[in-house]
Amino acid sequence: MRSICVYCGSNAGNKSLYADRAIALGNRLAREGLALVYGGGNVGLMGIVADAVLEAGGEVVGVIPEQLVGWEVAHQGLTRLEVVANMHERKARMFDLADGFVALPGGFGTLDEMFEMLTWRQLGIGDKPCAFLDVDGFYAPLMTMLDRMVEERFLHPDQRRDLWHGDDITSMIEWMRAYRPADANKWMDEKRRKQLR
Repeated sequence: MRSICVYCGSNAGNKSLYADRAIALGNRLAREGLALVYGGGNVGLMGIVADAVLEAGGEVVGVIPEQLVGWEVAHQGLTRLEVVANMHERKARMFDLADGFVALPGGFGTLDEMFEMLTWRQLGIGDKPCAFLDVDGFYAPLMTMLDRMVEERFLHPDQRRDLWHGDDITSMIEWMRAYRPADANKWMDEKRRKQLR
């Protein structure tokens, strides 16, 4: 593992705990020799985690769509900033650059990007680890929703377990380094799937 993609808010949230965790993660990535891949912004938790990696002597690669550069939110002090045409290209490029994915607290964009990676892994497009690094129980309701998906047979139990959720950075990195993807069929009922062909 050489690089970690971090998805997080372009806002900083209403608690200093969010910024504290972003700084702690950035410092740890730099100490571990793991490059940060992220959305290229200089605002919110995005800017905070990037600055933390840079200040600790680490490498940061930003990937940002042209539209957001035009809104003057691009971070100009990164190791490398790649400008792409749109959000679809951004997701694909970040996938290519990263060996794993971490979600800090954020909004629609954070969930969109992380769940796309989980979906790609579910479909066998990728096999990279995905982790939700929690802060003050931010992601606990989401984990409850995932459990509901399993209960209602919309999500395979092994695929539910095939992601990490917690608040300890050390445990998360250890899990990501040792990660092996679950061998679980997306289709909950293979017989029913064949009937629908």
